[in-house]
Amino acid sequence: MTDRRNRIGWTPPLRRRGRSDWATQTPAWQEARPTLIADALKRACLRPSGNWFVVGASRDVRAGGPPRGRTVGGVEVVLWRSDAGELHAGPGACPHLGAPLRDSRVACGTLVCHWHGLALDGGSFAGWAPYPVHDDGVLVWVRLDAVGGEEPLERPVVPQRPVAGSGVDAVFIAVGRCEPQDVVANRLDPWHGSWFHPYSFVDLTVARPPRGEEDDSFVVDVSFRVMSRLVVPVRAEFTAPEPRTVLMRITEGEGATSVVETHATPLTAEADEQPRTAVVEAVVAASDRRGFALARSVAPALRPLMRRTAGRLWRDDLAYAERRWALRSTGRFPG
Repeated sequence: MTDRRNRIGWTPPLRRRGRSDWATQTPAWQEARPTLIADALKRACLRPSGNWFVVGASRDVRAGGPPRGRTVGGVEVVLWRSDAGELHAGPGACPHLGAPLRDSRVACGTLVCHWHGLALDGGSFAGWAPYPVHDDGVLVWVRLDAVGGEEPLERPVVPQRPVAGSGVDAVFIAVGRCEPQDVVANRLDPWHGSWFHPYSFVDLTVARPPRGEEDDSFVVDVSFRVMSRLVVPVRAEFTAPEPRTVLMRITEGEGATSVVETHATPLTAEADEQPRTAVVEAVVAASDRRGFALARSVAPALRPLMRRTAGRLWRDDLAYAERRWALRSTGRFPG
């Protein structure tokens, strides 16, 4: 049998790197200029969102399943699907006596309040009016014009992903005591990767920082650590297509076109003194390797592992975001 290494164009997915000590890395603090990160954040905040907010994973709202309740900007939202899979969303309080509709039931595609049986089919009724909702195949978005305060858009700004059906996706959700901008600022600081997350990233360098509105991406060379000395080197781009989203796309190397979308959804109202923000992170992994078809076939088994990996990173990154908010809210944030 011909050795795979002799096949034209075949390369092993993993690389072996030499031993190195965390403290011997080249310090990144001089490159990670606060003004550069702040300017990138400012540009992101000026982009339109059309008042769309990510509220969770598409597969979590199932046809025939129970309703799902979310809170966005202090507003209760309920979501459910009809028997045909059509997605509905609207205020989370029953218009009759205010029952929490997230605790109600879906019967034949209709949301039926568990207090007195008031039925909602997704259309306006008794002062209850639906919210625009969008399912992009991975995530569910809801449009709340009163919360966003912008000019509405018909559809959310959904980042470009691998071709539908070609990847394996997983969605991780965590909540922190901070504002969306603190989550976005964390993601617009790629320099912290191999310092703050040495268990996941090594050899990280920012090949090109943003140069302004016309060239607004961070280009990063980094190796994902698989085992102690086995890594997967890639080149990736970080961009912010709208105020509450940061996209990481692998542009070169193993898994090119794969993306990690980080969405920051405010749970509390803007004036709340104790803000809480949900991080909804969608990972869509793709590969042109022949064996990746096997990964797609066992996607249900892979998703918990993908969520666990994201959870480990966000345990640290939420601490970063919460610290940033604590300093900002007391006027102690540098700069």
